[in-house]
Amino acid sequence: MFGGMGNMGNMAGMMKKVQKMQSEMKKMQDELKRKTVDVTAGGGAVKVVMNGEKQVQSLTIDPAAVDPEDVEMLQDLLSAAFNEATKKVDEMMAAEMGKLTSGLGLPPGML
Repeated sequence: MFGGMGNMGNMAGMMKKVQKMQSEMKKMQDELKRKTVDVTAGGGAVKVVMNGEKQVQSLTIDPAAVDPEDVEMLQDLLSAAFNEATKKVDEMMAAEMGKLTSGLGLPPGML
């Protein structure tokens, strides 16, 4: 008659695991917001430092990269640096999320 009660215990255990994971995920997200990635483009002509919230913390441009006759090249370097920094932040986030969710047995990208 009460054979299904064991499932209630399993459900309570699962809920505790989910709550713990949510807490760990929140902590991890807060930590990742403070981490930064450094990226250079054009052999170091442009350097971008971006945090885990994808906010640019600093931008350094080598004066030699500033050529009034070739503004397009500087624009390309800036675009490349910003795109690479964004990609690195995404990779950093995915790697940390993978560590957190690896014990769940879910395929990558499910959360």
